[in-house]
This record gives sequence, C-alpha cells and structure tokens, in this order.
Amino acid sequence: MRRPATYIGSVRTQRQTVDYALRRRSLLASVNAGRTAVQSVCDADPYLLRAAKFHGRPSDVLCPICRKEQLTLVSWVFGESLGTANGSARTEAELSELESARVEFSVHVVEVCRSCNWNHLVQSYVAGLPPRPKRKRRAAPG
Repeated sequence: MRRPATYIGSVRTQRQTVDYALRRRSLLASVNAGRTAVQSVCDADPYLLRAAKFHGRPSDVLCPICRKEQLTLVSWVFGESLGTANGSARTEAELSELESARVEFSVHVVEVCRSCNWNHLVQSYVAGLPPRPKRKRRAAPG
C-alpha cells in the first residue's frame, strides 16, 4: 500500500498564470535583427535594480543581451488586500507568507540583468487565498 506524498512547507496555488516567453522571444529577435535598439531594452529603473539586489532570486538563465551574468528574478505583488505591501517587491519567503494569509493578489515576475540593465516581464499569476463566496440573502417569509 502506497503512502500519500507529504509536503514540507506550503504548496503554491498559482492561478491564472500568463507566460510572456513569446513576447520575450519576439523582442530579442527584433534586437538581434537591429530593428530595436539595445538601449531601449536595457532600461531598468534604479528602483528595479535595487529590488533585484535585495529581493531577487538568482536564475539559471544567462542574460540574452550582455551574456555576462545570470538573470535575477524579482516578484512584484499587487492587490487591494495587501495594504502597504501593494506594488512592492517581495522575497520568496515573504511571498509564501502572503499567500497563506491574504486574499487573492497578483504577482508579476520580472527578469533583470544587473550588469546591462536588461529587464522583461516573464510571468504573472494570481496567488493567495480564494475570495470567500458572498452569502445570499434569504427572502423574508411572506
């Protein structure tokens, strides 16, 4: 008889995931063909670069522009239920904490090269607790 798998830590429940790989591929093809200037794609905001330094997680993907270093992934959270955390970068640990305590919010994952300032939206998804269903009012007896 087989035992059910046990999980250590929280299990992510990402919903409504959007992958921007095709858009990324198209943009890189445009840069490589000379139709798009490198300066227009290597324009990371200083705030994004700082977020990559303090809240990012390393990836195994080499920067497609400068090929000097691995890209850093930064997760940004957005949602009414987040209060002051709305619109901020969060670490993996902070994301796990928010997912188990807050009602639905969206997460946008951006890849950043801290050498050449390449940045691109990689993925977005909905995380957090599903909203509670609204109770239907009973009609008063007639």
